[in-house]
Amino acid sequence: MDKRLWCRRALDFKSQGAQCYKDKKFREAIGKYHRALLELKALLLSQEPGGQRPPAAAGLSEEQRQAVEAIEVDCYNSLAACLLQAELVNYERVKEYCLKVLQKEGENFKALYRSGVAFYHLGDFNKALYYLKEARARQPTGMGSENMYWELKPSSQSTFVAHKQLYQS
Repeated sequence: MDKRLWCRRALDFKSQGAQCYKDKKFREAIGKYHRALLELKALLLSQEPGGQRPPAAAGLSEEQRQAVEAIEVDCYNSLAACLLQAELVNYERVKEYCLKVLQKEGENFKALYRSGVAFYHLGDFNKALYYLKEARARQPTGMGSENMYWELKPSSQSTFVAHKQLYQS
């Protein structure tokens, strides 16, 4: 199949996922984003004769590689956003998706912020504080990381002191 067709299909699924998200159909959006990622995976695997993923998508032009990476980053970021809307949030998965984004775009505000939220709820307050501070440093105007950051700071300090005292005894 043509590389452009794989990319087009991935973009279509990503767009459908975005529409589902806007319509508050989060489970359906998750499915669409996963389908987009599967299309990208198929594209990357199709570039290598043995079906193994080539390093840095060797069969793609630089422009195509950047397009694939942008779609992938958007999908993982959007998946994390969808998961945070669930009644029972899988913070481990949110963390996993955000870290995938940060591997490619280390200063991505949304991924930094959502990583902080995930680490906070997973009980890793030091990492939560780190990611929320990083998000705050890159915060676009009108976003909410500042409130979370200040709410987290006393909590993480008291938890850290409690754990320190527990292990010193």
